Amino acid sequence: MTGAHDQAGVLDGDPAAADGATAAAVRIEDVSVRFRARKTEVLALDDTTLRVGRGEFVAIAGPSGCGKSTLLKLAAGLLRPSSGTVSLFDSEVTGPRADIGYVFQRAALLEWRTARRNIAIQAEIRRMDTGAANRRIDELIEMTGLAGFEDAYPHELSGGMQQRVALCRALLHRPPVLLMDEPFGALDALTREQMNVELHRIWRETGTTILLVTHSIAEAVYLAGRVAVMSARPGRVIETLDIELPDQRDYAATMSDPAFAAATNRIRRLLGAEGGID
Repeated sequence: MTGAHDQAGVLDGDPAAADGATAAAVRIEDVSVRFRARKTEVLALDDTTLRVGRGEFVAIAGPSGCGKSTLLKLAAGLLRPSSGTVSLFDSEVTGPRADIGYVFQRAALLEWRTARRNIAIQAEIRRMDTGAANRRIDELIEMTGLAGFEDAYPHELSGGMQQRVALCRALLHRPPVLLMDEPFGALDALTREQMNVELHRIWRETGTTILLVTHSIAEAVYLAGRVAVMSARPGRVIETLDIELPDQRDYAATMSDPAFAAATNRIRRLLGAEGGID
């Protein structure tokens, strides 16, 4: 799989060079989003551009209310830009997309379904072949460490286990792009670290393009190949940092790596100038 640093080098240059195998998975070009709020108009995003290469892991960090989640909704086709364009694999996004996976902060599992049957909801909605879906579910359960818990109900699972089920559900149809909106924000610190390690391993094994929104600077730097830092509302990308860490990352070693400290400090300085981060 092509490393994230190699992808970023292409995409930050001439857009014409981003064709073929290195074409962007997600392109958000000169996008502005305006909302009507009572009798006033709110400019949520202003002239925002972000590109994510195929197989790349990009994290978005920024102050609360800056439009991070709005960017994900644009990529998913759940929201239309007021101006500018959004495309996935050079196809303009004009409505909800079926070729993405989406993981939210809450697992949103059905309490009356087992872990396995919660994952299978995706197959039922998409009318996937039952045999192929079951084989894929088995594969994902093994990959995410859920083996032995597939017949447990949500109330019998920890928060981390529930998020693993949600991740399996999002990956079931092998989406080329996975959108993640603060997926580990509700977890305790230790479980969050464990999920970071698991997610990074899954990304390396699957090659799925991932765009992650997070309020945690450490999480963004540990997981991503690049971090896009956003300004306060109206949101825009003020800087994109290449994370100079190896693709394969040991958690403890990464935390003590000078490159990790340099990146987190740079992001803190940027966000300090922009009003901080939650």
